[in-house]
Amino acid sequence: MIDLAGLLERTSRTFALSIPRLPEPTRLAVTLAYLLFRIADTFEDAAVWPRERRVEVLVDFMALLDQQNQSPDGRPPARATDVARHWSALRPSEHQGYVDLVAATPGVLDAVAGLSPASRAVVLRHASRTAEGMRRFVENSYEDGTLDLSSLEELRDYCYVVAGIVGELLTDLFLLDAPALQASAHALRSRARDFGEGLQLVNILKDVSDDARDGRTYLPPDTDRSEILALARADLASAAEYVLTLQRGGAPRGFVEFTALPVLLAVETLALLERDGPGAKLPRERVMTLVSELDARLDVGAPAL
Repeated sequence: MIDLAGLLERTSRTFALSIPRLPEPTRLAVTLAYLLFRIADTFEDAAVWPRERRVEVLVDFMALLDQQNQSPDGRPPARATDVARHWSALRPSEHQGYVDLVAATPGVLDAVAGLSPASRAVVLRHASRTAEGMRRFVENSYEDGTLDLSSLEELRDYCYVVAGIVGELLTDLFLLDAPALQASAHALRSRARDFGEGLQLVNILKDVSDDARDGRTYLPPDTDRSEILALARADLASAAEYVLTLQRGGAPRGFVEFTALPVLLAVETLALLERDGPGAKLPRERVMTLVSELDARLDVGAPAL
C-alpha cells in the first residue's frame, strides 16, 4: 500500500499542512493531483538532465496520464512500472523525496484509479495539461535547459501552466464534491486562474535568487518589479474573493481553510518582500499564528479573510 501521506510530507511541507484540512473524498483527489503535478514539476526542473531528456520524459508522462484517462476501467498502463523505474534510475533531482516520488509513480496512478470516474477524469486531465505546458516551456528553453522569460505575457503564461491550472482543477473538484456550490460556479471559475497566479508570483518573487542560481529567470528584465508586485497584489485580492465566494456559497469548512491559508501566507509574504526584498520568509511562529487566527474566525462564523 502506497504511503501517500508520507510522500506528501516529503515533497511539500505547505501542502502537508493544508491538504489534511480538506474533507474526503476531496482530500484524496487533491493529494493525488498534487503528487502528479509534483512529478511533472520534477521533470521540468531536472537541471541535471539535458533539455531533450526532460522533453522526452514529460511527453512519456503525459502519455501515461492520457492512456489511463482513456482506459475503460481507469487503470494505469502496465508499462508504468518499467517507465518509472527508468526515470528514477536517471535521478532527475538531488532532492531524494522527489526521486522517491518519481519511483512511486505506478502506486500514485493505482490510487488515482480508485477515485470516482468523474474525479479521476478531472485529476488526470489537468495533470496532463500542466505537463504539456511544462513540456512547451522546456522545449523553448535554451539548449542547456535554462529558462529565461522575456516578457510579462510569458511570465503570466508560465504561472498559468504551473499554478493557474491548479486553481481550475481545485474548482472542478470543489464543484463536483459540493453540489451546493453550483450557484457560485461562474464566480469561482472566473477567479481560479488569478488564485493560482497570485500564489505563484509570490513564490517567484521570494525565490528569485535561488532560481537564478539554478538557471531560471522568471522575472522579465524589461518589466519593472513594481509592475509584477502590483499584479501579485491584484491577483491575491481576487484569490481572497475566491475564498469568500466559497464561504458564502456554503462550501465545507475544509474547502475554506484549505484555500484561505495559502492566501494569508502569500499576502504576508508579499508585504515582507516589498519591505525586505527577495528571500524574505515568514517565521514559523507567524505561520502558526495565522493558522490559529483563521481557525478562530471560522469557529465563530466570521469571514475567513
